[in-house]
Amino acid sequence: MKEWSIKKFMEKDIKDKIEYIVICISEFAKKPKLTLPESFNYLRSWKGIDFLDKGYEVGHLFSIEDTVDDLTAYCKRQGGELS
Repeated sequence: MKEWSIKKFMEKDIKDKIEYIVICISEFAKKPKLTLPESFNYLRSWKGIDFLDKGYEVGHLFSIEDTVDDLTAYCKRQGGELS
């Protein structure tokens, strides 16, 4: 594979991961009625962004609803509580 092809592939993979994480942050915000910045800050504080990043290879194969449920449970195990 030529160098430019590898670079293009990697850029697409990174773009896909970013889009996935942004969608998850947005969908996560809906259940407890958080703003997007509140959702991001909560997920960053309780390692949810890391969870999405590290688990992307498998996580993006599941529905967003399943991912949000897993994300909620993960953050709760880390000590995050939502009212």
